[in-house]
Amino acid sequence: MKILVCISNVPDTTTKVKFVDGLKKLDETGIQWVINPWDELSLTRALELKDDAANNIEKITVAHVGLVGSEPTIRKALAIGADDAIRINALPGDAYFVAAQLAEVVKNDSYDIIFCGIESSDFNGSTVGGMLAELLGIPSVSAVSSLQLTNGEVSMTREIDGGKETVAVTLPFVAIVQKGIAKEPRIPSMRGIMMARSKPISVTEPAAIDSLTEIVQYEMPKPRAACKYVDPENPAELISLLQNEAKII
Repeated sequence: MKILVCISNVPDTTTKVKFVDGLKKLDETGIQWVINPWDELSLTRALELKDDAANNIEKITVAHVGLVGSEPTIRKALAIGADDAIRINALPGDAYFVAAQLAEVVKNDSYDIIFCGIESSDFNGSTVGGMLAELLGIPSVSAVSSLQLTNGEVSMTREIDGGKETVAVTLPFVAIVQKGIAKEPRIPSMRGIMMARSKPISVTEPAAIDSLTEIVQYEMPKPRAACKYVDPENPAELISLLQNEAKII
């Protein structure tokens, strides 16, 4: 059994975001790039499954759409424990472009389980996993918070309105995972870091696929208003502010 984990290269969440070229391009100066948190949890769960010899996991591969500057992030995934990696040598476009490029890679090999994070922490689109499954013509399960593998059969728990449900699915399939799939992301060990230097990263050129959307301009959110302090002896003022300014009651 082989597992593919799709990973994104995203700015660290503490990064102060700035834009250049008339708010049309991200200023990458000084940005620390990391594995998308949901993808990192996906990789952790894949490795946990491989740790159990009864699951017969042959190999865990990570796949990423990005230019050569993203390879340190890929190397981190290899240091965490992935066996090899595929980098599609293209600047990530919109969600369709990324999903279509990943689909072309998957068609060249066979994977039993494909993990995708529910969204990336930069664009928060939440669409790549579903698009990938449709392009491959295989099932997908969204909002997966738990995945178990027993005797080659997969069962998953997913979040639904008002509760949870347990579902079973046949292989191959795409698991679109969210928080809960693993308790904590696995941290690279010194041995893992050293081994990652010799693990292969296969670089493939992108297929002739066009993005369906383009970024016209970014817009920074409006700054938060200053805090207002209300006299605890004046509840009427508090109610007025909640009704007329915050508009939450």
